[in-house]
Amino acid sequence: MTDSVPRVVDRTAYSTTLRLELAEGEAIYGLGQHEEGILNYRGHQQYLYQQNMKVAAPVIVSTAGYGMLWDSCAFASFSDGRDGTRFWTEADDELDYYFILGPEIDAIVGRIRTLTGQVPPLPRWALGYFQSKEHYASQEELVEIAREHRRRDIPLDCVVQDWKSWTGELWGQKSFDPARYPDPGRLCADLHVLNTRLMVSVWPNMHNDGPDQVEMREQGYLLGNDATYDAFSADARKLYWKQADEGYFRFRVDAWWADCTEPFEGDWNGTAKPDTATRARINTNESKKYLDAEHLNAYSLMHTRTLYEGQRGADTHKRPAVLTRSGCPGQQRYGAVTWSGDVTATWATLRAQIADGLNFCMTGNPRWSCDIGGFFVDRKEQWFWRGDFPDGCDDLGYRELYVRWLQFGAFLPMFRSHGTDTPREPWRFGDVGDTTYETILAFIRLRYRLLPYLYTLQGWEAHRGYTGMRALAFDFRSDPAVYDIDDQLMIGPALMICPVTEPMYFGPGSTPIPEATRTRQVYLPAGSDWYDFWTGERHTGGRTIDAAAPLEHLPVFVRAGSILPLGPVMSHADEVLNAPLEVRIYPGADGRFDLYDDAGDGFGYEHREFTYTSLRWTDAEARFFVEAPTGIPAHRDFRPVVVGAHGGLRSGRPA
Repeated sequence: MTDSVPRVVDRTAYSTTLRLELAEGEAIYGLGQHEEGILNYRGHQQYLYQQNMKVAAPVIVSTAGYGMLWDSCAFASFSDGRDGTRFWTEADDELDYYFILGPEIDAIVGRIRTLTGQVPPLPRWALGYFQSKEHYASQEELVEIAREHRRRDIPLDCVVQDWKSWTGELWGQKSFDPARYPDPGRLCADLHVLNTRLMVSVWPNMHNDGPDQVEMREQGYLLGNDATYDAFSADARKLYWKQADEGYFRFRVDAWWADCTEPFEGDWNGTAKPDTATRARINTNESKKYLDAEHLNAYSLMHTRTLYEGQRGADTHKRPAVLTRSGCPGQQRYGAVTWSGDVTATWATLRAQIADGLNFCMTGNPRWSCDIGGFFVDRKEQWFWRGDFPDGCDDLGYRELYVRWLQFGAFLPMFRSHGTDTPREPWRFGDVGDTTYETILAFIRLRYRLLPYLYTLQGWEAHRGYTGMRALAFDFRSDPAVYDIDDQLMIGPALMICPVTEPMYFGPGSTPIPEATRTRQVYLPAGSDWYDFWTGERHTGGRTIDAAAPLEHLPVFVRAGSILPLGPVMSHADEVLNAPLEVRIYPGADGRFDLYDDAGDGFGYEHREFTYTSLRWTDAEARFFVEAPTGIPAHRDFRPVVVGAHGGLRSGRPA
């Protein structure tokens, strides 16, 4: 803190340290989402505080079969090195922590949610494709973006209005500029006719004496910077929601982008990036000017609560969907998806995002996402604005990076393209027939074919404590070879995704890469056979292979014994309702998949208004069965297809 800020001692708190003794060979995951791409924290140190590109979660999960949750929202750190293993917190009334015995990681993470809150399902449409950039500037532009997707037959479920929807410089004002958005009700109605929803960006901080800021100030609900509302106050939360309702929700806006949920930025300036310890000190000191040190990491939790509880109170038929830039254990109970912040467009960043997201999902919230293509693409003076592609989508090197990022993003809990410096719509990356354009379309369409599978994972998360985005150790804890694999992940029980994180065609400036190997090494975990998703070729587990990885092809493998429901090609998520499903069966083990379904919106699921249809495969008899919910006929047309041992598909036996 600066000397000009008065200091008042109003109570006593304690710095706490817990020393741990870890077994040789156990891996430690968790701690939230940070920037370095660390998966296994053995031999590493991490500071836990909220900041752009950082999410603090005082949780560790061990492959030895246990987890620990510290009941603390203070600045903290974890370290494992020559001096031992320690978890430290800066300011707590007392040291409270929970030891959670699994031994399986699903059980550990499920019990974290028992302590901190369960995960409500998102509306079905929120699993579709989100088109975004910084930023669409008018009502007309938003609607035209949706129309162009429909003209080109590109699936779409949501367009996103980033910041500056407000008038002039009234930063954080929660209302549309009437000059650029003259009829917000018509805007939402036009988008809904196109089967497209609208997400709007809202901020907890307000500047330049806009009406919302003045009203907050007059009620005494602003923190000491006279800009950020006090989300810890129930009355301030009610006023914030009233403003969001009057400015946006009453016009039938569909979702919230809660930007800057760690509203005090101390180091987001300058040309040189401070070292990690200096950054931690700068940012936490800035936050402690306005927040109690014991609650430093909880602002995002309370702000998300504002939007979730406000919307539920205003509309009992519409599930909240809230995208946040930070998080806190328990935030999952407020319908939150957290994204990784304003990351840069480099190959190293893409690689790091994988481990960062996997560790986040270990801490209780299974909903993580990132800006497809990286937020900062250009290279400027600020330390954080250091992308590798000043020419943006005109650079063949950036087009390659974007395609690889989108291939990864197509399997994430929220599928959203976003960033600054260059447009992000699919047609900006090539013409019809170009490999980049056609590959982008192919993976957006694949996302929609996977909706029955992905929506089921969401149902399992809500009702069974499951985690859909999974480090390999979730499913293969008995195989130590997976503990440090930070560039492969499971999506549900069937799919292993292997993102490509190195250029194979072009470097920055459209510079060709000569004689690049267009394969990537993939480890196939032991204990199962694996099928190539694209060819059906079968491989034995417990070994590393060179997987084909041309630009149009992301290595994806399916575990033997899997049952994978696929929907038809569609233009928006609601088209999956009652559509016939292709059910791919991967022989080699008995399989079962409990297909989840509900109304797709509303809160009937809280009153058991949902169904599971059990799809079963008995490998010895090569028979497929459909077991409908008791008393409910199987209303879908299931079309089983068995993947052959040497590639290709063949018809299966219906139930």
